[in-house]
Amino acid sequence: MKNLVCFAVKEEGAFYEAGNGTEVLYTGMGTANARKAVLKYLQDKKPGHVFSAGFAGGLDPALQLGAVVFTSQDSTISKTLQSHGARGCNFLSTEKVAITVAEKKRLRADSGADAVEMESQVIADICREANIHCSIVRVISDTALEDLPLDFNRVMTRDKRINFLKLTLRIVASPGTIPKLIAFRKKTIFASRQLGKTLSGLTNS
Repeated sequence: MKNLVCFAVKEEGAFYEAGNGTEVLYTGMGTANARKAVLKYLQDKKPGHVFSAGFAGGLDPALQLGAVVFTSQDSTISKTLQSHGARGCNFLSTEKVAITVAEKKRLRADSGADAVEMESQVIADICREANIHCSIVRVISDTALEDLPLDFNRVMTRDKRINFLKLTLRIVASPGTIPKLIAFRKKTIFASRQLGKTLSGLTNS
């Protein structure tokens, strides 16, 4: 049976190279989109293992940009990831992007989690109900010690897609965010490259 690797958006999987034994599913951002996409996929197929992959925000200040973090009950997968330099992690799934250092600090204090993301919990729950093994493998795209350059929650539609008109209007209203967004884009490319290298080595070994 093939593996299934789930990313929310294409930017997360830009550097992942899927081998013959792996299929890729882009679910869209957030719980509702992830649930809908994965349930639809499982109507016709049952993969041997599902990986929920993509970006994560750091909550543990020790996690640096580009750090690959994971949780898995499969000891072989865990050992392989550790051999690639990945670190075991407690994840928190939320419905909103964590924007500020203060917000990340609060989430860390309330949950004890090391990193925050938006889709993995629902994917893991679905896999558990379907008796399919699931691992979470993500990369830190913004650390606990930095604010995001923009409140992305304010430029999303109700179904968790970027509203480019709202985004443009916010940039026009605050042009000082442009260099910050460019810098953030470079960080996400670096993070995606790190994730792609580790995940490709894992699923294609």
